[in-house]
Amino acid sequence: MNTMEEKKKVEFRLVDDAQLPPIVISMDENDEPKVVINTYHRIWISLNRRLIAGIIDNLQEKMDMILTGYLSEQRNFEKEDREYQQEF
Repeated sequence: MNTMEEKKKVEFRLVDDAQLPPIVISMDENDEPKVVINTYHRIWISLNRRLIAGIIDNLQEKMDMILTGYLSEQRNFEKEDREYQQEF
């Protein structure tokens, strides 16, 4: 496995706060993924543990759709740019 393929470590934090949602995925100070699990909602999280774990499949699909759309858009810009450059 080369450096580009190395598995990144994800920071996990536990909090106990009535004002926060049960689970939050965000970024840390270094722009790396961070997951915050709110133990205030531990019963809800426990009851829905299998559903929460299954969300990953759907999340990957949605992220793939977003990335494919973005890359298609960038490719179209690239082609337009090349066509414009050929005119001059």
